[in-house]
Amino acid sequence: MTAEMHRPPILSVRNLTTSFRTDGGWKSVVRDVSFDVRAGETLAIVGESGSGKSVTSLSIMRLLAENASRIEGEVILNNRNLLALSEKDMRAVRGNEVSMIFQEPMTSLNPIFTIGRQISEVLTRHKGMTTREARAETIRMLEKVRIPNATSRFDEYPHQFSGGMRQRVMIAMALASRPKLLIADEPTTALDVTIQGQILDLIKTLQEEEGMSVLFITHDMGVVAEIADRTVVMYRGDAVEAGDTADIFHRGQHPYTRALLSAVPKLGSMQGEAAPLRFPVVDTATGITIAPPPAKAPLGHRQPILEVKNLVTRFPVRSGLFSRQTGAIHAVENVSFDLRQGETLSLVGESGCGKSTTGRSIMRLIEPTSGEIQLDGYNVQRLGSMDLQRMRKSIQMIFQDPFSSLNPRMTVGQAIAEPFLKHKLGGSKEAAEKTAYLLDRVGLSGAMMNRYPHEFSGGQRQRIAIARALSLDPKVIVADESVSALDVSIKAQVCNLLLDLQESLDLAFLFISHDMAVVERVSHRVAVMYLGEIVEIGPRAAVFENPQHPYTKKLIAAVPVPDPARRGIRRGLADDELKSPVRPVGFEPPARQYREVSAGHLVQMA
Repeated sequence: MTAEMHRPPILSVRNLTTSFRTDGGWKSVVRDVSFDVRAGETLAIVGESGSGKSVTSLSIMRLLAENASRIEGEVILNNRNLLALSEKDMRAVRGNEVSMIFQEPMTSLNPIFTIGRQISEVLTRHKGMTTREARAETIRMLEKVRIPNATSRFDEYPHQFSGGMRQRVMIAMALASRPKLLIADEPTTALDVTIQGQILDLIKTLQEEEGMSVLFITHDMGVVAEIADRTVVMYRGDAVEAGDTADIFHRGQHPYTRALLSAVPKLGSMQGEAAPLRFPVVDTATGITIAPPPAKAPLGHRQPILEVKNLVTRFPVRSGLFSRQTGAIHAVENVSFDLRQGETLSLVGESGCGKSTTGRSIMRLIEPTSGEIQLDGYNVQRLGSMDLQRMRKSIQMIFQDPFSSLNPRMTVGQAIAEPFLKHKLGGSKEAAEKTAYLLDRVGLSGAMMNRYPHEFSGGQRQRIAIARALSLDPKVIVADESVSALDVSIKAQVCNLLLDLQESLDLAFLFISHDMAVVERVSHRVAVMYLGEIVEIGPRAAVFENPQHPYTKKLIAAVPVPDPARRGIRRGLADDELKSPVRPVGFEPPARQYREVSAGHLVQMA
């Protein structure tokens, strides 16, 4: 029996049931959930969208609208049932005894106040500190969460911080009053892999220093393995399994638990595999695992369908009364690569590295500054508007958020048929037949074509976006973070779908992502980008098994590994932010030299 088992619970949740008011009465979304969070331990609640995990945390904090929700059961904190407290007493609990970190810090921070003022307010309100005392304590907290130059950044606004640094500000605010319990609701989901690694290390370190309990809510089993002592698995509002994290991972009993674990890509699992590997599919009802066959390797010695040479994309920075150009954002700097039919080349790197701008520049959704782009016989840079429209039959894009890329006023059938009709590839009858065929190809039904986007789940909407991209029979698809926002099992299904389509239609993919574990699974070749430049490029096995550039090594080291044995490990990642790509007017970067490590594996020399 571990030492944690002897510690008293800080929080006891008993028979928690949360319901929302609907037209037909009350609908329960969390049912009869019970668990304890002990002193100094981390309990993870894991599950996918719609499982009820976030509603559970909001119910504990009583942050749901009272007129539209009903919370039953008991939430015991310090021998008091929080559900029985008045709203005034509950306000004294929030941010004082229990603090919460939300997924998106920019929506949680007030943009019109400095971050120093927002953290100080917690201290003056809950601890009765003077303004001077609160300022000193705030600076100490900012230093504690490893924000460089904390004194000078006290008076800066949220928009002046990167995503990772904003999340650190939220952690500093949550810890300012030294709560006994920290509820972290998907605090790393929207962050790049290196920033996620830093935040996880930070939470572990602060927990040890403060002796704090953590209720960690996530859908990422890799994160659970690294941070949680015990785990509760939720599925459609029910807690279907609970126990020690190592037991859950090694001896998970519920079919849904096994399905979650099997869908997690494990870095390093591709050793010895020549081609991309489909994800195993687990039936959540029976727990039966179906191991699909590996994808086929593309035929060698094929001519490139896409050639990019010395691509440069810069955006002017203007300031002053007359909006004179004072600098430029060097978003893409001297990027070169090729892509063959039936091949997947992945562009990887953190937010701001230029990978999405590269994809959009190739399609001329953004106008490149210079360089050469050859696509299926087109010189993309020289095309007029009519030729550009014809060129886009050869290349299509799948975006990260399908909901924002689908018109909510159009049925999905109209959305898929629109490019087909716009390019005059047939009449309305042919468009309807093509739409029904494509919906079937992406695992939906042609009978769904009269529904609207809001009637589909996130994973289904991404399948619809894929069907629309296929409506012009393109040869190249740019997949821009196309699975990043999806739950782990849906992500596995969509990746398998893309590999199936590539094999049957001989598609070439430019796969843009920051998820190194997924990239390892689906790629033939990988290009690593940093500050607008490719710093390493080569076959997938060469880049992952023999990384050469320090930035590539940093990205790989930051990936959470779904192994509970790693729970005590600290990565020791540097806390620095990604450097700014803004350069003064007239700046030209030095010519870069590359050395060949092995066949096709190139790394930028320092």
